[in-house]
Amino acid sequence: MSKKELRDVRPDVTWKDITPGGTIDSPGNAHLFRTGDWRSMKPVWNEEKCKQCLLCNPVCPDSSIMVNEEAKMTGIDYDHCKGCGICAKACPFKAIDFVEEV
Repeated sequence: MSKKELRDVRPDVTWKDITPGGTIDSPGNAHLFRTGDWRSMKPVWNEEKCKQCLLCNPVCPDSSIMVNEEAKMTGIDYDHCKGCGICAKACPFKAIDFVEEV
């Protein structure tokens, strides 16, 4: 791509004026593959401490926080959790411990 094809991004430029980004039409099929065995640490949910704020859910890069139809956390999908620990950091009630995988 030549420099001419790229548009400058300046403070006065709107989103309509910049070079468009790409999109992906389908989310893929990652749910078919178990990838949780990569981790060395894992989150452990403590249901008694959980206030159901669901602040853990949107920060999980693997969509491993399981939530039911009533918008209540029901657990952690260890088949897909990679053990990053972001959910434990995000929980203001310390309802998710981050422990070594055994």
